[in-house]
Amino acid sequence: MSRIKNTFAALAEQGKKGLIPFITAGDPNPEQTVEFMHALAKGGADVIELGVPFSDPMADGPVIQRSSERALARGVSLKHVLADVKRFRETDDKTPVVLMGYANPIERMGAEAFAAAAKEAGVDGVLVVDYPPEESMEFGKSMQQAGIDPIFLLAPTSTDERIAAVGKVASGYVYYVSLKGVTGSANLDVSSIASKIPAIKSHMSLPVGVGFGIRDAETARAIGEIADAVVIGSRLVQLLEEASPDTAAESLTRFIAEIRTALDSAK
Repeated sequence: MSRIKNTFAALAEQGKKGLIPFITAGDPNPEQTVEFMHALAKGGADVIELGVPFSDPMADGPVIQRSSERALARGVSLKHVLADVKRFRETDDKTPVVLMGYANPIERMGAEAFAAAAKEAGVDGVLVVDYPPEESMEFGKSMQQAGIDPIFLLAPTSTDERIAAVGKVASGYVYYVSLKGVTGSANLDVSSIASKIPAIKSHMSLPVGVGFGIRDAETARAIGEIADAVVIGSRLVQLLEEASPDTAAESLTRFIAEIRTALDSAK
């Protein structure tokens, strides 16, 4: 059983909801990425999504785009990200780590080489934004054979056919994009999200994490009442953008702890 599956099984037993924070590897300082990952785990993260910097993101809003630009300017590549995961695993063998990014870096490395390197580093899941499920059967199988969960996005516009296609290839959890637009957008409609989750659950038994536009404890609690997990990214990246190097890790821990407390109060 994968770390991700174990984590969600334990959360279900405790009647708790998952907290999945996202940061971009290498931003704002490549030397601090592992420190930041530990800070998120300390604050109460159940799964960590680690962004692989990419020059032409299609789903990321301006905040995360800037973080990728900063990381790329410092020479951060997919190999560096895998090295960060390996360093994190030296002292944390429990917290699942999901790499989130785009196809190009994986294609350049080669899917088989990537699967082997990711497994060796201790990666638990991979979410590739521009790998559609209909064209990812072989990629999904190669990931699962390496013990890595292929995770896919679903959106408000996803049809029953698309949801079913994701259900055939995904494992670990699915990431429901809460609104039409890019990361960091506002104006969440909780009732609309609540109406979509049963349709997803009718096609698969995987946990559903909800992200895009969740920026504070109140919104996280509201989403936690209808979903299995909450994903927070742009707000954390913005926090790191604004924090000083000396206080950034502490700020992450404190913010995630606030979200953890709010989620634990969800009905």
